[in-house]
Amino acid sequence: MIKFTLFLENARFLSDKLGIVPLLYGSLGLEYLTRDVLGVDDIDILVPRVFITERWHEFKSLLEAQGYVLADEHEHTFVRDGVAYSYADIEDLESFAGIRMKDIEMREADGVCFLMLSLEQYLAVYKKSSKDGYRVNIRQKKDADKIRFIESKL
Repeated sequence: MIKFTLFLENARFLSDKLGIVPLLYGSLGLEYLTRDVLGVDDIDILVPRVFITERWHEFKSLLEAQGYVLADEHEHTFVRDGVAYSYADIEDLESFAGIRMKDIEMREADGVCFLMLSLEQYLAVYKKSSKDGYRVNIRQKKDADKIRFIESKL
C-alpha cells in the first residue's frame, strides 16, 4: 500500500502545518477500509472548505514548497513524484451524500490521525456519484463496479 503511505505523509504534513485532520477518500480509502487491492490511480483527500477557498493561496504555497506541483487548479490536483493528490472540501459530504461530520470515524496509523468513511457511507457516496453528470459520462462502469463491490462487502 505505497499510496496509503504517501497519504499518511501528506496527512502528517497537513496536520503539522495547518492543523488539518484530512479524510482519506476515493478508491484509496475504500482499498484501505476493505484491504482489497483496487488498483488505485490517485489519492483523494477531503479537507475543510476554508483551505480550498479563503486559505487556498496558503494551502497551495505550502504544498508547492514540499515539491507538489499544481496540475489542475479547478480540481485542486497536485502531482508529486508521479502521484496525483486531489483535494476537495469535506463539508460537501452532507449536502452531496447525507453524511454528517459527526458521523465520520477518526482513525490513526503510524501516529497520524485521519478521517475515514464506513462502507455504508462509501455506498451512499458512490450511489450519488453514479448519478452525477461528469461521473455518469466518464466513470459510470467503475462506479457501478464499486457499488457492487461495496454491497458484496456489506
